[in-house]
Amino acid sequence: MKSIPKLIRRFLGLLVLSSFLLLVFNILAIAIIGIQQNKGGSPWLMASQTAKAITVQKSGDYKLSSEMTEKLVQNKAWAILIDNESHKVIWHTDNLPEEIPKEYTLSDIVSLTRGYLKDYPTFTGKGAAGLTVVGFPKTSYWKHMYNSWDYDFIAQLPQIVLCVLAGNILIIFLIYFFANTKLIKSLKPLLEGIQDLPEEKGVYLPEKGVMSEIAANINRTSEVLKGKNNQLKKKDTARANWIAGVSHDIRTPLSMVMGYAGQLEEDINLPLDTRKKASVIRHQSERMKHLIQDLNLASKLEYNMQPVNLENINAVTIVRQAVVDFLNLGLAEHPIIWTTKEDINLCMIAGDKALFKRAIANLIQNAINHNEEGCCIYVSVEEKQGHCLIKVEDDGIGADKNTLISLNNAPHYMVCDENTTEQRHGLGLLIVKQIIAAHQGSVKIENSSYGGFSVEIDLKQIH
Repeated sequence: MKSIPKLIRRFLGLLVLSSFLLLVFNILAIAIIGIQQNKGGSPWLMASQTAKAITVQKSGDYKLSSEMTEKLVQNKAWAILIDNESHKVIWHTDNLPEEIPKEYTLSDIVSLTRGYLKDYPTFTGKGAAGLTVVGFPKTSYWKHMYNSWDYDFIAQLPQIVLCVLAGNILIIFLIYFFANTKLIKSLKPLLEGIQDLPEEKGVYLPEKGVMSEIAANINRTSEVLKGKNNQLKKKDTARANWIAGVSHDIRTPLSMVMGYAGQLEEDINLPLDTRKKASVIRHQSERMKHLIQDLNLASKLEYNMQPVNLENINAVTIVRQAVVDFLNLGLAEHPIIWTTKEDINLCMIAGDKALFKRAIANLIQNAINHNEEGCCIYVSVEEKQGHCLIKVEDDGIGADKNTLISLNNAPHYMVCDENTTEQRHGLGLLIVKQIIAAHQGSVKIENSSYGGFSVEIDLKQIH
């Protein structure tokens, strides 16, 4: 469920980013609209400029500059000049509407200054000869005639704007948070179900809400996987039972072949050549017996049918026992050298005593089988950073690079060269890897520093 916090962080990041972009967009939109609406300039400014542009001629008449006249025409505006004393219009532009009065009272002047004159929005400017009034088309401006603001409100306006923005962001966050919390809650069982599928756990999710379709698909996938797993288990069980049955059926006649071959081998009345042939039959039968036992054990380990009884065992003692068993066979061509340091007498691991000893024996036997002309076998146990390392090496023929890659990476290794009478196999190493895997350890296969083959077992040490 590590994806849930990541999903929440992603949603919050999107919220902050979208709020920031929305704020920037609103500011830009207001600025652009404001500029578009005031292309002709402020009407108050235009009224002030008009008042200043009216001059008195020598004849006593008033005249507006041509530049200002053109600007008023472009804005479809008109202008009048009201005398300060008589309150009468003493000058006006040529486009003055007929309904505009030519004389005003003080109350009329106050009214047109604040708002409209005959529904024309008007703006005033102070001139030397009187009050200049500029009128614009009726639908060009909207004026708020009774605007007044509390001084404290204006003084605190920046703080008020910030508080409003913060309140808006908080509301958006709460809406976003509750909406996504509900969505995440609905996603949580889906994610748990998806995580359980690779672990072959049965999954059933309630098919309701906005994610009902996905839940139904996960349920169907779980059922399909469950059916296929049952079929695979049946096949594995049938295969393991078949191997066990064949092994059992072969064992009895093979014992008879070995027994009769042994009798013929020891019969001094038979010719020497015949006794040698009987010896070969007995020897090959023993190899076949061991091969069948290995095949049966490998099958059980592969399909988890071999019980593994873990207990606290001393790896040094078990490895030494396996070495002594081979030394007692008197293998003169395959001397075994114990290279464990003298101060290491205890290295505790959690293991199955019989299976672990079988793994060590397989490694030693593997060195013997692949070096028929003889070799020295070196066995050691080492403690290293909380791990117990068991190494079986030899100075024999070793293996090439490709073979080592296959042995380290292939799940199953079996080699048969052209000489069928000298058939070789990797079943012993396969069993070692299976046993060590059952002990939660690892196996590393490489060339030995002695010039031959090396297998290192790595198991976690317990205290």
